Amino acid sequence: MRSIVESTTADVRLNLRLIGIFAALALMLAAAGLYAVMAVAVAAREREFGVRLALGAAPARLLRLVLRGGLLQVALGLAIGVAATLGVSHALSAVLMGLLGRANAFDPAVALGVGVVLILAGLLACLIPATRAGRVQPMDALRGEG
Repeated sequence: MRSIVESTTADVRLNLRLIGIFAALALMLAAAGLYAVMAVAVAAREREFGVRLALGAAPARLLRLVLRGGLLQVALGLAIGVAATLGVSHALSAVLMGLLGRANAFDPAVALGVGVVLILAGLLACLIPATRAGRVQPMDALRGEG
């Protein structure tokens, strides 16, 4: 019985593995892109961070400032993605009813899980540029060096 089940579900399992691999690659590409955007933004604002540190701002405050900017981008992307998912699942409800026996394919638990994974990936992607913003040497930034 086990071999019959394995042979009948082999195509589905292969498709799900491929989808998982491509989803992981997409997540890594998105995190790398966010990291690059944040790194360039921090490098462009190095003088500003140096002035803030020279005037007494704590490095932790700069870290929060950069993280807030990065996570705002992640939150905006999540909001657009959830809205698109709701729209597509609503538009395909008739097709899904015939295929899956469900009127709606939007699963809040899956959406929450994906949201948590994307927020964590975004946080990790923003963390390195944010810590670099907190380690700016004020004198080097004001001189235009480093």
